[in-house]
Amino acid sequence: MNKKYTYVWVSLIVLIFGIIVIPRIVDRMSAGTVVQNDRLNGVISKQTDDLGYILLNGKKRRVPSFSFVNQDSVVVTDKDYLGKVYVVDFFFTRCPSICPVMTTNLVSLQNNFKENNEFGIASFSITPEFDTPSVLRQYAQKYNINTEVWNLLTGDKEAIYDLANGGFNIFAAEMPEVPGGFEHSGLFALVDKEGYLRSRKDEFGNPIVYYRGAILEQEKTNDHGETEEIGILRTDIKKLLQE
Repeated sequence: MNKKYTYVWVSLIVLIFGIIVIPRIVDRMSAGTVVQNDRLNGVISKQTDDLGYILLNGKKRRVPSFSFVNQDSVVVTDKDYLGKVYVVDFFFTRCPSICPVMTTNLVSLQNNFKENNEFGIASFSITPEFDTPSVLRQYAQKYNINTEVWNLLTGDKEAIYDLANGGFNIFAAEMPEVPGGFEHSGLFALVDKEGYLRSRKDEFGNPIVYYRGAILEQEKTNDHGETEEIGILRTDIKKLLQE
């Protein structure tokens, strides 16, 4: 008898779930607001245009201190970027896959803000043993990089990987099995004039943290259905420049 009543209650709960919850899930999927993956790896929920700070243990995250040499063998530190809104990425000049796309997108941003001396870009090489200042200078010439506002940085390998994986939480690693021998994310970080990491928020009020840089703006989406984010990054740079 007890079993019978148990089955009845279970059936009733399942029925209520089906009537109330499932239609809501379907509606959210239809609206495109279901978070399909972790933000760092895949599609995020619908975004707002509010800019927020990236927090760690309740405190605003600041760019870690760094000191490397650029394409002209000049030492560049995080303090050189104070007072500027800038974009950060990690790349390498022999990258056969996403780096050319990332660089092309950054060149587009460079050209958008070429009249603004409060804008900058910092690109850190994850193969510093090959990407010497002279190699980086050639790379800059190849892509028409304006080195007045954009530093291509190289130096101690361990320090660069610590900065990528620990400082910015932008993945970079040696992986001999992948094309080029190195794996790294195609994400861009946005930094404000005071050196704090910033990003717009999703519809739930959570920062998206990073911007996808490995999809050309004109292509709109990639094969995985992820949308480009250069357009929104450009908008957010403008907002920070006005702060």
